[in-house]
Amino acid sequence: MQPARIAPRIAPRDRLIVALDVPSVAVAEAMIDRLGDSVTFYKIGYQLGYAGGLTLAKQLAGSGKKVFVDLKLHDIGNTVARGVESVAALGATFLTVHAYPQTMKAAVEARAGSGLKILAVTVLTSYDDADLHAAGYRLNVSDLVEARARQAQALGVDGLVSSPEEAAALRKIVGDQMNLVTPGIRPAGSATGDQKRIMTPARAIAAGADYLVVGRPVMEAADPKAAAEAIHTEIAQVLA
Repeated sequence: MQPARIAPRIAPRDRLIVALDVPSVAVAEAMIDRLGDSVTFYKIGYQLGYAGGLTLAKQLAGSGKKVFVDLKLHDIGNTVARGVESVAALGATFLTVHAYPQTMKAAVEARAGSGLKILAVTVLTSYDDADLHAAGYRLNVSDLVEARARQAQALGVDGLVSSPEEAAALRKIVGDQMNLVTPGIRPAGSATGDQKRIMTPARAIAAGADYLVVGRPVMEAADPKAAAEAIHTEIAQVLA
C-alpha cells in the first residue's frame, strides 16, 4: 500500500508548525492571539492535550488553522484505530504514532476517508546512539530511522517525524511520496535545551524537510510574532 503522492508545493507559511507546549488552554489562546496571522499551523502535544487541548484543536481546525495532534499513539491495533478515528473527527491535519508496524498499519486503516494524515515517529530527537543502546536496541539512530522509514512507506503512512539530521537521507529513501516533519529546529543563537539532534530552519528545509516544528524559540521569545516571522523569512530565502 503506497500513500498518495504528496503535492510538490506547500504554502511557505504552512511549513512552520508552532508547538503549543503550555499548561492550559487559556495560556495557549493568549499565545495564539499574540501570533495572529503569522502562524497557520499549531502542534498540540501531551501537556496541552491533557489539559483540554483536544477541544482547542477542534476549535482551531474550525477556524481555518491546521493542527498537528502529537500524541504518539502506540497500543494494540484496535485501541490505536479508535484513537485515530477520534482525532480525525476533530479536523486535525496530522497525528503521530510510534513507528511500530502493527501500530502504523492500524492507524493507516483507521484514517481512511478522512483528511487526517498519519506521521510515524522514527526516533525521538532527544535520543542519540547511547540512549538507544541503553534501551536495548542494537541499531544506531541512523540505521533504526532508515529501517522504520522503509516500513512506514510500505504500510502507506503519510509522513515521518525525525531529526533534521536525517532529513536528507530520508528524502532519498521516500522521494516525494511522504511528508517529512522535523522537530529539533533551533534558529541561530537559540538555546539547545534537551534536544540532541538539531538544525537551523534554513538548513532543515535545504536538507529536505517539509515542515518545521518550533516551540521554545517562538513561545519564549520576547516578541513571539517577530520570531515566527523571522523563521518564515529564513524558509522563504531557501525556497526562493
